[in-house]
Amino acid sequence: MKIAILGNSGSGKSTLAKQLAEIYKIQLLFLDTIQFESDWKERDFDESRKLVAAFMKQDSWVIDGNYTKFFQTERLLAVDQIIYMDFPRRVCLYRVLKRYFEFKNKSRDSISNGCIEKIDFEFIWWILHEGRTRSQRDHYKKMIEDYKDKIIVLKNKKQVDAFLQNIKEAHS
Repeated sequence: MKIAILGNSGSGKSTLAKQLAEIYKIQLLFLDTIQFESDWKERDFDESRKLVAAFMKQDSWVIDGNYTKFFQTERLLAVDQIIYMDFPRRVCLYRVLKRYFEFKNKSRDSISNGCIEKIDFEFIWWILHEGRTRSQRDHYKKMIEDYKDKIIVLKNKKQVDAFLQNIKEAHS
């Protein structure tokens, strides 16, 4: 089983990815751990792509993250299932703020060691505007059309919970 999880910042991609990796007993890659080294330093582009390419050679995996530059097209073609987390802006902002206070002065497991949880105006602007430009929305709309046979769009926590419950029941 290969699964790609994409969506807006703060929508719960990493949380869902961890849950699916545990249920299916498959390897998990958070693309933020590829993009950033300690202290939010960007990793070398070629090195990053090599790491992602090597991970994708496995038979089964979950990859969490959007990053078109890390073989997004190839990932979407290779997967059995795409999950697109399309939560409202206000929900994503609330979740990012909650996450910030939960992990303040710490690193979480979905980012590289030494990347201390942070929030700044630039990230808030990304959540509310830049990550949802017409171009971004058109990209995801096209993805939904192109992969309609293997994509699931989740728009709220209730849908995520129902999705997970169905998977758990199927694997019990």
